[in-house]
Amino acid sequence: MSTYESLHRRRKSRNSVMMTLCVIAAGIGLAWLALILGALLYKGSAGLSLDVFTQMTPPPGDAGGLLNAIYGSVVMTVIAVIVGTPIGVLAGTYMAEYGRFSKLTTVVRFINDILLSAPSIIIGLFVYELMVRPMGHFSALAGAVALAILVIPVVVRTTEDMLNLVPNALREAGTAIGAPRWVVIKSVAYRAALSGIVTGILLSIARISGETAPLLFTALNNQFWSSNLNAPMASLPVTIFQFALSPYEEWQQLAWTGALIITLTVLALSIVARSLTGRREDK
Repeated sequence: MSTYESLHRRRKSRNSVMMTLCVIAAGIGLAWLALILGALLYKGSAGLSLDVFTQMTPPPGDAGGLLNAIYGSVVMTVIAVIVGTPIGVLAGTYMAEYGRFSKLTTVVRFINDILLSAPSIIIGLFVYELMVRPMGHFSALAGAVALAILVIPVVVRTTEDMLNLVPNALREAGTAIGAPRWVVIKSVAYRAALSGIVTGILLSIARISGETAPLLFTALNNQFWSSNLNAPMASLPVTIFQFALSPYEEWQQLAWTGALIITLTVLALSIVARSLTGRREDK
């Protein structure tokens, strides 16, 4: 056997071992994911009914639904996205279009990376000190601000990355016809990166939809229907947290059902985000 054949066989055997280990690792991860989703579907689907979406959270021992919690989560999420998305898009635009090689961009990117990896409970404590203590009470507005802070770094990173992928030739073509820089960004760069930016927004919604810790320190919870943004408001993650720890079977069932609703929502958003990314790659 020649030296070349011996080297080829050693490399092939090492490659087979590594491929086997990778497949085993992937299988273990998928198995745990399947077990979690299976348990969630089994436990949560048993409580799915129209009452979940039409009735309020019940007192102990009674049947009810999650209408006020779902409403509160939707309201705070929408406000967070409305507040956080423009800030994130504008910051990402500056980093990609105006200050790509500036020191300020390096600092902003570093801070953004810290916010991306920071535990959400720290954001909740920050907003608690910033808003809840001075106001003297919990509020849905404080909860929305905490969620908006979590939205911003995701949108910043996605916007910057997507704009950096836009070919400079497109910008140069717009500049060549005499268009101002802001027009080139709005009409050329944004259009080319639109699907990626929308994907980032969807991923930010998926991230904040299940956050519990920031809302415990800001919006707290409300057993009743409340549309007052300056008062405590129910939310689905906090309701799940409280009901899951309770000794009442009705509350525990609602907790499982609420967890299933959040999971299906996040999965749907992830699928939409992936489809948008796939369309962009096809183009």
